[in-house]
Amino acid sequence: MDVARVIDHITGWLSDYAAKSGTGGFVVGVSGGIDSAITSTLGARTGLPMLCVEMPIHQAPNQVSRARHHIDWLQQNNSNVRSQEIQLTGVFDDFVTAVSANQDKPQGHDMALVNSRARLRMTTLYYFAAAHGYLVLGTGNKVEDFGVGFYTKYGDGGVDVSPIADLTKTQVYAVAEVLGISDDIMQAPPTDGLWGDDRTDEDQLGASYPELEWAMTFAGDESALTDREYDVLGIYRRLNKANKHKMDPIPVCIIPADMI
Repeated sequence: MDVARVIDHITGWLSDYAAKSGTGGFVVGVSGGIDSAITSTLGARTGLPMLCVEMPIHQAPNQVSRARHHIDWLQQNNSNVRSQEIQLTGVFDDFVTAVSANQDKPQGHDMALVNSRARLRMTTLYYFAAAHGYLVLGTGNKVEDFGVGFYTKYGDGGVDVSPIADLTKTQVYAVAEVLGISDDIMQAPPTDGLWGDDRTDEDQLGASYPELEWAMTFAGDESALTDREYDVLGIYRRLNKANKHKMDPIPVCIIPADMI
């Protein structure tokens, strides 16, 4: 991959899209992870107003510090970058109290709350986007968005444009290195930060991103696979199938013409 050309291409694409849409800048949630780090940096490179929003919800201190350090670095190098920290822990706790009142916890309670965190953050980003006339930048990469569907529908999947969704995680790291993203972000294990503990993406997915990238393009002889490769292929196919509802267009019930 010609990383320098890819960086310039994405930067130009973002600038062109903003101009054609009549919007005046971008807003992105910065989590302390590598995907949001390069997305915010690419947005800043356009020279258009770039609003970086931190939205802690019972967040691990190291995630918060990485996000803040990254935003400080961006602002030191780009006069068009502004930041806003919105403490959502209290809002989230009030939501939990409201939905949990007078009922037993259903089986999907914990996962529903994890997704609610992401949707609360999406709502926050769209407040700022509407208030300023900005576009919400997505931070999903190719494996997450089109391989295993590792994101929350109408949460971190609710965005206006996806500048890095055609890059695998391996390619994301290559871009990050050229952009000068800090070592603490580069070396941090990828995590969605939604559980309030230290579980990583690999813990949740059951496979690493390089393994999933391999499975995403595998078209060879399955009989020649190692046990681990066979397991990874199964993980990928299971997740891809289970999360099709995220990656396919919303089903529309078409009314037959003779009924209208």
